[in-house]
Amino acid sequence: MNAVIEFLKNYTWIVEVAFILLGAFLMYVFVERILKFVLPRLQKTKVVWDEAFLKALGKPFNYFVIFWAVFHSIRIATQHVHTVSFPLSMDTLETLAYTSLFIWFAMRFIRFLENDIVRIRIEKGQEVDQTSVRAVAQLIRIIVLLLAGFIAMQAMGVSVSAVLTFGGAGALAVALAAKELLGNLFGGLMIFLDRPFSVGDWIRSPDKEVEGTVEHIGWRLTRIRTFDKRPLYVPNGIFSSISIQNPSRMTNRRIKADIGVRYDDAVKVEEILLDCEKMLNEHEEIDNNQTTFVNLIEFGQSSLNFQVYCFTKTTNWVKFQQIQQDVFLKIIEIITRHGAECAFPTRTLHFSEGVPVHQ
Repeated sequence: MNAVIEFLKNYTWIVEVAFILLGAFLMYVFVERILKFVLPRLQKTKVVWDEAFLKALGKPFNYFVIFWAVFHSIRIATQHVHTVSFPLSMDTLETLAYTSLFIWFAMRFIRFLENDIVRIRIEKGQEVDQTSVRAVAQLIRIIVLLLAGFIAMQAMGVSVSAVLTFGGAGALAVALAAKELLGNLFGGLMIFLDRPFSVGDWIRSPDKEVEGTVEHIGWRLTRIRTFDKRPLYVPNGIFSSISIQNPSRMTNRRIKADIGVRYDDAVKVEEILLDCEKMLNEHEEIDNNQTTFVNLIEFGQSSLNFQVYCFTKTTNWVKFQQIQQDVFLKIIEIITRHGAECAFPTRTLHFSEGVPVHQ
């Protein structure tokens, strides 16, 4: 017993280290229990950031406690055991470790917050611009990484002002060497700022063979799923030099068709046109607030052509096809009801009298 007491007197720092490590372990267990108790309750609240903050803080905070205990224990040990040495000072190592934990926490918090904002808005039935949410999240990530990088360089004795000066001097060289890369990055920035399209939109370009549904907008590339289900990767810089149509943002879909009836049915055309226009005005899927008309437009070579022009209320492509089919079938029914027929290319030959026929 006396030997143990004597040992503790000579090596009290070991007891101190043991208490620090034990305290860190207890703190680790305590934080785990608190998070398991609090998180299910936060999920029921309407606040978005609190749940994301605690979920992001959990593991990084536990490692913070462990790092704090380890670094303090090493400091105590090095005061009594002088043979321990490190390539970097303890302050530098501690700063780098805490900076890494900060990056880890920030990235987790941004990711959880981004997902929760989208999820909660969808659950509430609200519109959410996923492109803008992702753009802001990516911008914040870049800022966090830059700040953490400056802190780490400062801790390692690197002059941040010198780095910035060198960066300004080398910016031109970098810009020339990575012209296309920078063009794509700025193209992605313009997409996020101008928002000509968002994730989920159907886009097409009359200038290039680009058409499909936008699946992902990155800083360098935009991934589009074509209608034959192939992925199309488009560098963002291209969007600054081509025209883009966004059919997903149309307010209506247009029905425009030229229909011909026979010249023999010329006296019936006026009634056919009036009945067709009446049918469109009474059709529950046609938007009468938009331009709607049925007019005779042309004396064709073998038909009297009239044009049907109207807009559907829906923008859904499949439903539009069904509505357009219904309109066309009703037009055919109207033409038939009036005893007329749709025209097809014909040619009539007139022979003058007295033309000899050789047999």
